[in-house]
Amino acid sequence: MRVLITGSSGLIGTNVGLTLLSRGDEVVGFDKRQNAWTDSIETRILDLATASPDDLKTGTKPDVVLHLAANAKVFELVTHPERAMDNVKTLFLTLEYARREGIPIAFASSREVYGDIHRHVTDEQAADFVVAESPYSASKIAGEAFVYSYSRCYDLPHLVFRFSNVYGRYDNDLERMERVIPLFVDRVARREPIVVFGKEKILDFTYVDDCVAGVVAGIDALVAGNIRDETINLASGQGATLVDVVNLIGLALNIEPDVTYEPTRAGEVTRYVADLTKARELLSYEPKTPLTRGLPLAVAWQRERRSPPA
Repeated sequence: MRVLITGSSGLIGTNVGLTLLSRGDEVVGFDKRQNAWTDSIETRILDLATASPDDLKTGTKPDVVLHLAANAKVFELVTHPERAMDNVKTLFLTLEYARREGIPIAFASSREVYGDIHRHVTDEQAADFVVAESPYSASKIAGEAFVYSYSRCYDLPHLVFRFSNVYGRYDNDLERMERVIPLFVDRVARREPIVVFGKEKILDFTYVDDCVAGVVAGIDALVAGNIRDETINLASGQGATLVDVVNLIGLALNIEPDVTYEPTRAGEVTRYVADLTKARELLSYEPKTPLTRGLPLAVAWQRERRSPPA
């Protein structure tokens, strides 16, 4: 199988790309930057927000497109909403490429499309496409709407994955993006103070191996024609607070965190735990790494490689 991955230098793109390569698939990646972690993934430098669909042509037609490219930090996009619009532009370009070439596409959406809900479990039919909590969630809602419209108008086979707080290997490139778990690990290890925005938040943290297993199962089934035109939650199915995250990091490092708590910031979701029924039924998906196991693995990996290689 030949897979084109946009956003191939990010956390999920790197892990998916390496997993596919390890089993003998071909992978070509597109990203605005070189992969900081590996040179095994063929990476072509391209800003999808300003490119054309023809720029994604690589000579050999891929079997599937996995669109992961996005500006993904919620509060950063509250401060810089134009970056949310770039998310829509990059998806539109990728959809146009897939439509013209007749290639199935899998789109990385987010649990942000559900909004700031106050129920414990969500299912794929529960997203509120009327109220967006932030520019980032609006960009994912718009993205899903474009995918569904291309399916309806052009019969383009697709999958939409709704990810939730994915963490793990290749997730501590702090010079590029301050993601919460690697940021907390770095600061607690240095015995520096950290600030938790939203002590009451309950979120669904997904270890990257579980996420990758779901993505690979999904694109395999999409290419084989076994499933198409589905929207699927990929998460752990378990809720945890940021207090839990901080405490587990402290235990893994054997350091008492210096933590203060502030109110949740504008645009941030305070409660989400995924319903995994559909993922289990369609993909035989079963997350294997709860936060209590995954966080120590993430901490150990980050401590071995404090920053990406130059």
